[in-house]
Order: sequence, then structure tokens, then C-alpha cells
Amino acid sequence: MHAVILSGARQYRVSEGQVLQLEKLEVEVGSTVDFNEVLMLTNGESIQIGKPYVEGCKVTASVVAQGRHKKIKIIKFQRRKHHQKQMGHRQSFTEVKIEKIVA
Repeated sequence: MHAVILSGARQYRVSEGQVLQLEKLEVEVGSTVDFNEVLMLTNGESIQIGKPYVEGCKVTASVVAQGRHKKIKIIKFQRRKHHQKQMGHRQSFTEVKIEKIVA
């Protein structure tokens, strides 16, 4: 069984037991999160597509960890102008494990 869920501004295709990194959610490690915005649900040959969400369907996940990705370096450089600027960015994430998909 697979489902397509909406978290933040992104869509994820998930199945039971899968571990994935989402945009940061304000929840504690060890707690559970319910995703009620299910866009599509597949179970074998049957496919349910929501308008915009599938009625009565939710995905339950447990929070495994909170963390930050590797640093991305941003360099702005203008030739012949004696100008160079360096910055860095680390995006925060929440790692969740999909426990069950309820149709």
C-alpha cells in the first residue's frame, strides 16, 4: 500500500516502514504525527485519487530525529570589481518513520 502525502509545500510517496526526511515540523522526538492531507492512495490494483484529498484516509508516522543537513556554500563573485561574498546555509529537517496508512 502506497500513499502520496502533502507536508509543507512538497509531496511524498510513502509506504509503511519507510523512513524519510521532511521539512522541519515542530514536534518532539518519539511523538506521533498524523498526515490528513493524502492526495492519492494505492492498494494493489485499486487507486483512489483525492479531490483534493482522499476522504477518511490518514497516514500515521513517528518522529525519529530532528537534525540539520550538510552546509551548502553560497558564493557571489563579480569579476574585475574586487568583490566576493561567501555565505552558508543549513536546512533543518525532521526524520519520520511511517507506521501505518489508514484508508
